[in-house]
Amino acid sequence: MLVLSRRVGEKLLIGDDIEVVILDSRGDGVRIGINAPKDLKIHRAEVVEAVKEANANAATAHEVDAAAVAALLQATHPDGK
Repeated sequence: MLVLSRRVGEKLLIGDDIEVVILDSRGDGVRIGINAPKDLKIHRAEVVEAVKEANANAATAHEVDAAAVAALLQATHPDGK
């Protein structure tokens, strides 16, 4: 990991197409601006992790529902018909 110190107004360049600008620094937070091609997806890591967790929970819920349906079918039709 590259660790840099930057001041408000200073920029970082990533490749030829991405520019990160330090906009403001307040207490324990920093505001940044990112100039990048529109087709490049930029997401906050905590949002991506929350979506992954929600998707995993939804997938697990469907597995439980499928098992419950199978048990109900078995109970109502023990001969498999």
